Amino acid sequence: MISINNGWEFTPEWNGSFLDYSSEGMQVRIPHNVKDLPLHYADNRSYEMISGYRRKIVVPKEAAGKRVFVCFEAAAHIATVYVNREEKFTHLGGYTAFEVEITDSGIPGEEIEIAVKLDSTENPSIPPFGFVIDYLTYGGIYRPVWLDIREHVYISDVFVTTSDPGTAIVNVTVSDGSVPSGKAVISDINGDVLASSGLAGEETLIQVSGALPWSPTSPVLYDLTVSLDNGSEKKVKFGFRTAEFRSDGFYLNGVKTFMRGLDRHQSFPYVGYAVPDSLQVEDARILKEELGCNAVRTSHYPQSQAFIDACDRFGLLVFTEIPGWQHIGDSTWKDVACRQVEEMVLQYRNHPSIVLWGVRINESQDDDEFYERTNRIAHSLDPSRQTSGVRYIKKSHLLEDVYAFNDFTHSGKNEPITVKSKVTPDMSKGLLISESNGHMFPTKSFDKVEDRQEHALRHARVMNAAMSTGEHAGCLEWCMFDYPTHKDFGSGDRICYHGVMDAFRNPKLAASVYAMQQDERPVLEIGSTMDIGDYPGGMLGKVYAFTNADSVRLYKNGDFVAEFSDTEFRSLPHGPLLIDDTVGDLLRSKDGYTGKLEKLLHDCLVSASVHGIEGMPLGDKLKLAWIMLRYRMTYSDAVDLYGRYVSNWGGDATVWRFDAVKEGAVTDSKTLVPSAELALEVRASSPILTEGDTYDMSAVRIRIVDGNGNTAHYAQLPVSFKAEGSISLVGPDCATAEGGMTGTYVKTTGSAGNGKLTVSAPGISPVELIFTVN
Repeated sequence: MISINNGWEFTPEWNGSFLDYSSEGMQVRIPHNVKDLPLHYADNRSYEMISGYRRKIVVPKEAAGKRVFVCFEAAAHIATVYVNREEKFTHLGGYTAFEVEITDSGIPGEEIEIAVKLDSTENPSIPPFGFVIDYLTYGGIYRPVWLDIREHVYISDVFVTTSDPGTAIVNVTVSDGSVPSGKAVISDINGDVLASSGLAGEETLIQVSGALPWSPTSPVLYDLTVSLDNGSEKKVKFGFRTAEFRSDGFYLNGVKTFMRGLDRHQSFPYVGYAVPDSLQVEDARILKEELGCNAVRTSHYPQSQAFIDACDRFGLLVFTEIPGWQHIGDSTWKDVACRQVEEMVLQYRNHPSIVLWGVRINESQDDDEFYERTNRIAHSLDPSRQTSGVRYIKKSHLLEDVYAFNDFTHSGKNEPITVKSKVTPDMSKGLLISESNGHMFPTKSFDKVEDRQEHALRHARVMNAAMSTGEHAGCLEWCMFDYPTHKDFGSGDRICYHGVMDAFRNPKLAASVYAMQQDERPVLEIGSTMDIGDYPGGMLGKVYAFTNADSVRLYKNGDFVAEFSDTEFRSLPHGPLLIDDTVGDLLRSKDGYTGKLEKLLHDCLVSASVHGIEGMPLGDKLKLAWIMLRYRMTYSDAVDLYGRYVSNWGGDATVWRFDAVKEGAVTDSKTLVPSAELALEVRASSPILTEGDTYDMSAVRIRIVDGNGNTAHYAQLPVSFKAEGSISLVGPDCATAEGGMTGTYVKTTGSAGNGKLTVSAPGISPVELIFTVN
């Protein structure tokens, strides 16, 4: 493959003069977005246009006697390709790849012209368009473009399936329909040959001794190289694994495995879909390493091959689906959708990470004839995988193998999920929660602390309930990060604040619910600021610690209070711990109270800390009155105890310390106390960027932290960016720290060298990041 991502020209308004080079275009590189958008108040009409791309290509001399194709991984959304000003091909749909043969359009060594007329309007003739959509669809040639030189008769497809560890079944398709003749070689990641076989017709079985299975905990990959006798060659990566959804859950390699994860859009601030592969990989890394997920749904369309490749490498189970959102169009529209099923399956079916095909338009109504077609296509092209389709309706017609249900049962006080028997019409088939929460409790990073904690608890409740049933295959909650949307949805600024992260991938508190389910790194987050001014009447109410430790020890001004290890979320590997006692041992250690009086006072003070004096249950009020009478305690004594142990009002600010303890050792610690000392914490996805067949980017995540390293949620300050050297900014040079967090992006500019990014905010020392561009 020969990359042709550089050297394109773009016009936002397609016309004949652009095609014949009588008008100029602006220089761009692929991936490209037809229109950058603001973080807030983005308008879909900004990118709805019929634009143009063009590039002159010298046909490589090595193409002599061979066939040449120009390949597009995706272009949003209707792409008409011209070669030497002649219309050659139109592709419908912005989420799958297509190619155009240019063999007869130019002599090797000579120049040809490639142009693309791109319709990024919401054209109702193709999915996902035709009605409202709860996400932006952007526009542009936003995934890579390349030339592919092939033999006259070439391998058009290789499909490998595995029935058990060590057995690979290789299916080879030749471009002219002939029976393949050649060989297949399986190698490990180091290139060492493990097994080989001559091709036995269209299907060849190869045994690999000692092959290791692919799984989220051990994502072992192998290379399969197939070559024909005429020199045509094709290489694919694959993994040995079996995947099956049964009535009682999901089984990977015969082992019951709960799919725990999130739904993901492929959008990024400012540039929409148009980012290089490195940021696609970064999202997969965040899901696995930071969020501790083992699964992801590519809502609501097939996503970048680079992202799915990374899911293969990191070990993320993938549920991928065709484009769409609720609406089903006419017969022509359905025909396009069926072609998109075919393209999705053919282009992605060698990925071991993909375990389920979504062949139903997200949240659409039943349409048996249509969905019989989509299921038939998927099963015929890939008998090794099961199908599903996401719906929000119960007892829907189940033509697929798995009932994927958007379970929005939970509203805070009620049951977290609906039991399987009330959801699916067929109890013998698997059930997967494909969305939950989301719009039921939108939460901004700058919302009040009680809402941020409740947001996290709702995610924990749903996940815990799904894991407890023994019937759910998994729980993929909505969603990974906040995203821009149409005016019909989201908040007033057209953002759906549904994510466990903000748009820049900064974690909200709810992210810790996922992160704490893994054991590779310690996690400790507290669902409270412990600041009395954040709560009505100064009452902290219920406080939770989100940790993967065995217990949490609480200290007040350096004095031990209590240790907490009990959780109501007993089906999770690690459930949030309720910190329900801020008095603990202090009555004895600080005031000398012992015995029955200590216990009675403790109970009353804890009750007052939760309910307030006026809201205390009658029994606790009577208990307090009895204490004062029995032990001759004065009103001023009671006020003093209340002030020191409950309201913490009027004295020095209380210093609270939470220590996470695992196997007797402290693994993490959080200190919470009001602090005016602020600093910038700036993290780049990579300080090393690669300039070559296209530009590279680094995502920069920014937090304003207090003197103890905690996010300063009220520091909603302007943050300025300055890029120098071999990098430039993507987006504006100033952004607001929303809830104390923001971000930016830098990109390479075409030359190697060093670049410097300076991040600054009023009254805070600036931070400099150095990038190396190779």
